[in-house]
Amino acid sequence: MQITERQVRGVTILDLAGRFVLEDGVTEFVQRMNVLSRGPNLRFVLNFEQVTYLDSAGVGAIAWKCVTVRKRNGDVKLLNLRRRTHNVLMTTRLLSVIDAFESEELAVNSFDEDPDDVEPIFT
Repeated sequence: MQITERQVRGVTILDLAGRFVLEDGVTEFVQRMNVLSRGPNLRFVLNFEQVTYLDSAGVGAIAWKCVTVRKRNGDVKLLNLRRRTHNVLMTTRLLSVIDAFESEELAVNSFDEDPDDVEPIFT
C-alpha cells in the first residue's frame, strides 16, 4: 500500500492506495501514524478512495490508531469508502465510532464544528 501525506487547513490527510492488508500496508500505516500522533497536529483524515481491499488486520490497525489519537485529544475521520470497505467497517461496527464522509471538504470542516452538529455521510 502507498501512503501520501498532505495538509489541508491544519488537518493531515493520508491518501491510501492499494491493499490495506496484513502483508502489505498495515505495518507502514501503523508506523506512519505512530510518528504523526507524536506531533502537534492530531487531526487526521484517512482517504480510502484508492484502497482496493481491506482485511481484518487493516480494520484492527485503524481502530488501534484511532484510540491512540483520541487518547491524545485528537481524532480520525474516514473519507471516500468504497462499498466493500464500507460494508466491512459496518459489519465490525467501526463506523459507529469513527465518522466517515464522502467529501474531503466536509471531513476537514467536521474538525471545526460542534460534534453534535456533524452529520457523517456513509456511502
